[in-house]
Amino acid sequence: MVFTAARLMPTLTLKNIPEKLYLRLKEVAKSHRRSLNSEILYLVEQSLMPHKVELAEKIAAARKIRENNASYLLTDEEINTAKNLDRP
Repeated sequence: MVFTAARLMPTLTLKNIPEKLYLRLKEVAKSHRRSLNSEILYLVEQSLMPHKVELAEKIAAARKIRENNASYLLTDEEINTAKNLDRP
């Protein structure tokens, strides 16, 4: 680990990454519009520090989203266009 005076967060270097894994990480990072570093941090965090969300929280969040978007109706065509935007 390397600590600098300006930054208190440690730095980690990964070595000997299998090429297939590296290419897959790059692919996934690109699809999520993240840097390779951000994608790796996200994946490590998700696997080591899972955040359990209570069902009531999920329902409340879904209701709020539904309430905020109640006046905006999407057609199937608009949804499909949005889903396929920037996809090969």
